[in-house]
Amino acid sequence: MTRYPKPDVAQVITDLILDKIAAGTAPWLKPWTSTSTRPLRHNGIAYSGINTFFLWAVAESRGYASPYWMTFRQALELGAHVRKGESGSFSVFYSSARKTDTDRQTGEATEKTVRFMKWNHVFNASQIEGLPAHYYPEPPDPKAIGELSAGVQAFLDAIPIRVVHGGDSAHYSPGTDTVTLPPPQAFHSIEAYFSTRCHELGHATGSAKRLNRQFGKRFGDDAYAFEEIVALSGQSAPCLTHH
Repeated sequence: MTRYPKPDVAQVITDLILDKIAAGTAPWLKPWTSTSTRPLRHNGIAYSGINTFFLWAVAESRGYASPYWMTFRQALELGAHVRKGESGSFSVFYSSARKTDTDRQTGEATEKTVRFMKWNHVFNASQIEGLPAHYYPEPPDPKAIGELSAGVQAFLDAIPIRVVHGGDSAHYSPGTDTVTLPPPQAFHSIEAYFSTRCHELGHATGSAKRLNRQFGKRFGDDAYAFEEIVALSGQSAPCLTHH
């Protein structure tokens, strides 16, 4: 059985909250239709408490479309398997136990209930192959949002940066040098898709093999602010040129 290092739960959740604040885009301001829903266990029971926020935020950040989460063993029991190389998350739960304390002077024994936190290493269904079909949500009905002009399409095709469509978030991953976007049909308009794509491509220019910018660590630091200005420039300039 695989042993995972015990996470600093409070720190991980705190960091994620700060990252979401730093992202600066509220769900109701996204230029695409969100497919997020409440996180569910493998048996369809909804998570509660901090797990609801945490797993939802992880799914959104990583672009997972499925609301289902499960352990490695639960996936095996369903005849499925976690894809090699996938990185899991965790869910937490509280339990209790009876503890007996003995007074060293009197020898008197007293019992008390001790509460403690435990955790499970879990994976999203989007990271798992071979699950029944209902674990994978149907893509939203495609809607007509128009098409990119030939000039705009040629402009995007000429940029040597890998772009992947899927999930429910837009972001640039420096480690893989990849831009991830929701499907074009999820956007409110073709202009919103083009603008968002250019924004993330703007971030990609900071890769170590390109301009080697410092992306910044936290919302508010100088490098972070400068990076957002660069991305906004990358978002607006092409929109003004290719209209």
